[in-house]
Amino acid sequence: MHPIDWLIAIVPVVLIISIAVYSKKYVRGVVDYLAAGRVAGRYVICAGDLTAGLSVITLVGLVESKYQVGYALTFWEYLTVPVGIVMGLTGFCVYRFRETRSLSIGQFLEMRYNRPLRIVAATIRTLAEMVTNAIGPAVAANFFIYFLGLPHEVMVMGVALPTFTLVVTSSLALCMLIIWPGGRISLLISDAFQGLMSYPIFVIIAGYIYLHFGWHDTIGPVMIDRVDGESFINPFDIEKLRDFNIFALFVTIMGSILNRASWIGNDTSTSGRTPHEQKMAGILGTWRSLFAGLMMLLIAVMVIALMTHGKFADEAHEIRSELTEKVALESVPDVGTRADLEHSLAQVPVPRHEIGVDAPLSQDHNIDTPYIAAAHDSLSGTPEGNQQFQKFRTLYHQMMLPVALKNLLPTGLMGLFLLLMIMLLISTDDSRVFNASSTIVQDLIVPFLKEPLTPERHLLLFRLCSLGVCIFFFVVSIFFVQIDYIIMFTTMMTALWLGGAGPIMIFGLYSRFGTTTGAFGAIIFGSGFSLMGLFLQRNWAEVVYPWIEDNGWSHSVGHFLETVSSPFNPYVAWEMSAVKFPINSYEMYFMAMCSGIAAYILGSLITQKKPYNLDRLLHRGEYDVANEYKEPFKWSLHNAFKKLIGITPEYTRGDKIITWSVFGYAIVYKFGLCFLGVLIWNMFSPWSDEAWSQYFFITSLVVTGILGIVSTFWFLIGGVIDLRKLFRDLASRVDDPLDNGMVEGHVSLADKAAFDAREHKSEED
Repeated sequence: MHPIDWLIAIVPVVLIISIAVYSKKYVRGVVDYLAAGRVAGRYVICAGDLTAGLSVITLVGLVESKYQVGYALTFWEYLTVPVGIVMGLTGFCVYRFRETRSLSIGQFLEMRYNRPLRIVAATIRTLAEMVTNAIGPAVAANFFIYFLGLPHEVMVMGVALPTFTLVVTSSLALCMLIIWPGGRISLLISDAFQGLMSYPIFVIIAGYIYLHFGWHDTIGPVMIDRVDGESFINPFDIEKLRDFNIFALFVTIMGSILNRASWIGNDTSTSGRTPHEQKMAGILGTWRSLFAGLMMLLIAVMVIALMTHGKFADEAHEIRSELTEKVALESVPDVGTRADLEHSLAQVPVPRHEIGVDAPLSQDHNIDTPYIAAAHDSLSGTPEGNQQFQKFRTLYHQMMLPVALKNLLPTGLMGLFLLLMIMLLISTDDSRVFNASSTIVQDLIVPFLKEPLTPERHLLLFRLCSLGVCIFFFVVSIFFVQIDYIIMFTTMMTALWLGGAGPIMIFGLYSRFGTTTGAFGAIIFGSGFSLMGLFLQRNWAEVVYPWIEDNGWSHSVGHFLETVSSPFNPYVAWEMSAVKFPINSYEMYFMAMCSGIAAYILGSLITQKKPYNLDRLLHRGEYDVANEYKEPFKWSLHNAFKKLIGITPEYTRGDKIITWSVFGYAIVYKFGLCFLGVLIWNMFSPWSDEAWSQYFFITSLVVTGILGIVSTFWFLIGGVIDLRKLFRDLASRVDDPLDNGMVEGHVSLADKAAFDAREHKSEED
């Protein structure tokens, strides 16, 4: 690393921390600390959510998955565009949750169902969220160790300390520096600042990828060079891809709809100055996320080209040699076994693959196969060896990105990328620590209090709990062994909550139907199914499969799995393995969601006695205590289409322009032209692989790059204006001590006081 790179990375980080510390002066009460006073504007929320949603682990996981499937599945991912856009334009779940004025998801659950559900659901959600997010610092720490070329141990005052532990500690200390002063205000302002900086970096890196590699002479040919059924470029030739395939995409779409509100409540979803402003932030966020995802996909494609194309063979072999050496040190503790592994890896010759001459590559036979096979031959054969091999293979694919970038990026870009990764680390980890700690305080401590805490004690409790969550993250990061794809692991782990959460939240916000019994049923069956799947995945190689083998059931169980999955082949294929559980995380997640929906509906049908008072929950009509309620939108032939894309009387002319631009880009261009139009064309006249390469070049690089540059200036201006207004509104805001998340008789204390005051005034009149 050149000194210039260090300056590029460190100076902005110091500025971010300074802004977070400065924000403390605006914290007067619980609403400020949890929801930024409910006075945030759309651009601040949108920019903050961009960096809070992206992370080091997100990028590493995306590259890890795309390295297996390339570009082809991206075409079918356009199916998610209308789903995300419609939910954003209509404010699906977000608008209604903001109407409840809940400070946490648990407060909503107690108002809608009861206190025991609030506590049980918050416990499950927090545990699932914390364990899932706790691997974030671990993956990030490994990323920085491999990216900066740090040793696994460093000497401090004559004592050898693990570098991994030091990096995890540093990252979590940075999180506390952001969280401690101002809570959500610190997070929102610092995340917005980071968001405004990160987008130009994405554009610069995308430009470098194109100029350094070239699409038509390098990236395109690499994507084309795949066997039939496993194309990296032709979306109609991917039926043999496993794990990240069409079925996984279907489950993703289903989960995005059903669990739209399942993580809501302890993030910026409570920070908008009005429900409408919250909705507009979501619309803008949808616009920005379309570009950010594609920029990250280009980084994944760059890694594929670098590690596969013949002209980079020597460079790629050096990268793999450095990578396998560091991975072996981390995954194999026994010195003798590790020496045998390193000897086997050293015997692997430089793989040279000439496109068009050699046989096309596949998932089973590719440039990485000799390295993975050498590790398998050296390690597998025992339960302990199988697990070490799983860890080696996992780290090999995850850490390929940082080692490749370390050997590729020039001075300047190295610093910019390091800055981007530090910002993504800070913005994501601090948000997730804060979300977990606020859930613990608001939903697992506050409900048991007989008297409200003073604002000072409440804020101290938040800060101390955040410190406790950081310690939990540290412990899990140090001792947890992650042996599956990142996306697969996070899917399975979050399914502990998401398996049953969907119907609880959707029916709770949109229907007078649904009871506490139904909600508990969804948790028991949906989350219980996920827990069973997680146990099988985590203990398959060391415990479950050896037990099945010892009882002589491996053949019969394998036959059963193959028979059950055969109608869904090749997209779902359950084959017995001694190393990995045959059913992947997406398949378990799908079954868990179906179980949760069935249990909720059945339980509610049996116990429903009268409709729920939804107007009181949403502060509508006579229950509007903050003058935020708007009259229902009246349907007519003239305004039906506007209603379908979310335009209501609250919209200004600028709001309408934003909405129509998002609708035009996402629905008309992205989904209509780039997906439906191309899909119909290929039904009558299939494109060649070369045509698909040209298609992705235009849609992913050219168009996205132009719009990305325009959006950078647009959001920069809007973000600066909104930040100034946020500071003014925070300075003039009057805090209500009763607005602290406590509920009495299914109504918040703040609402109860407002209702009582209104009733008293009516009696006096």
